[in-house]
Amino acid sequence: MRLSRQERKANKQAMKALAANATSTQPRFTKEKFRKFMLGSKEKQGFLKPFCIYALLICIGFIYLNPILHMISTGFMTLDDLLDSSINWIPSTLTVSNYAQAAKSMDFWASLGKSIIIAGVPTLCNLVSCSIIGYGLARFEFPLKKVVLGLIIFTFILPSQATMISTYVLYSDMGLLGTLWSFVIPALLGQGLNAPIFILIFWQFFRQVPKVLIEAAQIDGAGYFKSFFRISLPSATPAFITVGLFSFVWYWNESYLTQMYVSGVMQKSGWTTLVIQLSNFATNYSEYAVTSGGSATTINESINMAGTMLSALPLMLMYFVLQRYFVESIDRTGITGE
Repeated sequence: MRLSRQERKANKQAMKALAANATSTQPRFTKEKFRKFMLGSKEKQGFLKPFCIYALLICIGFIYLNPILHMISTGFMTLDDLLDSSINWIPSTLTVSNYAQAAKSMDFWASLGKSIIIAGVPTLCNLVSCSIIGYGLARFEFPLKKVVLGLIIFTFILPSQATMISTYVLYSDMGLLGTLWSFVIPALLGQGLNAPIFILIFWQFFRQVPKVLIEAAQIDGAGYFKSFFRISLPSATPAFITVGLFSFVWYWNESYLTQMYVSGVMQKSGWTTLVIQLSNFATNYSEYAVTSGGSATTINESINMAGTMLSALPLMLMYFVLQRYFVESIDRTGITGE
């Protein structure tokens, strides 16, 4: 049965009306919706803030990672890759000979062991002395306490170069030059490398430990030392991790004072570190090239980058292993006390 002309016209008008209704019910992207999409609302975060945060983090990460990636890439390049201008990041062939030659010229394993001792022993001494000093400043009141805190801050601000000559003369008179005692004894007395900042970290942390715990222990008959070892120290694990990592890294990277006090300037001792070996890398590699009987190549940028990477590799591995504990220690130092 065929529809009449009027019926067909009525059907077309009905279809147009349905299409218009469907179009009107669709949401329109208005200015208010765009503002909520970018800036967000109380219920939902906008797009602009996470985008800026992640963009900033990516830029900062690239600034830090670019030199490391450049060292790794260049360390695996051959001399032909260095001379080829078309090769920038990815070497044509991966070669480990640069790292092997750099490790032999730096006496890597022996220097690594001595670096761990030179950085590790004073770090342990810093942990002992700075924790005791920080606890005393946090828990006891005595005359001129604020003056003592001011002197601690002043010794941190005062550059080590200002007292270097007098310290060298003192260590020379005491017979400490060329030995590890030139780092150990100051650390035991709370005067180690950057020890004032460690004292302030412990001081701030022990101030946050609830006093009711100390008072309850004293009511039960615990003395000062027992309260310190049984209550304060177990709760200070985050502060110990933070101070230990910072102290180890600073002792590890310190080359000038280590070379002056521990390695010796006038009379060389057997103590050395990877950082000192890196600073004398050109001289050490020349001596290695002579003694190797011609098996070593001439020093170039790839060998220099390989030596630099070897000196930084132990700290990078330590960071990757202890990263979780370090972040947790920073988070846990935000506890509140009374």
